[in-house]
Amino acid sequence: MSKDRGDEAGRAEAPDAAATGAGADALFGVTVNCEEAVHELYTYLDGELTETRREEIRVHLDWCGPCHGAADFEAELRKVIANKCKDRVPQSLIERVAESLDEESKQHHGEH
Repeated sequence: MSKDRGDEAGRAEAPDAAATGAGADALFGVTVNCEEAVHELYTYLDGELTETRREEIRVHLDWCGPCHGAADFEAELRKVIANKCKDRVPQSLIERVAESLDEESKQHHGEH
């Protein structure tokens, strides 16, 4: 199934709706343009939107290839970062940093 861009504001339209002259609003209710979808992408991925707003963004992402691609990229990037952040810091490094901070604090307060 192909995806149409909709009007100049970037509203998504389903192909059948474009052929009949009915916009995405007629099929899906309120639609979201690309600017809105990208602006709210992080809150969408974080699950911090209302259910209604989340559904509006999801519908846009389903019909807009470029925005869908951006959302997929960001979601995958988050997974990669999360996996890389699972590594533990060696205890010896933690101790060296703590000692350095302690020494810096002593020097800053005039203690030697």
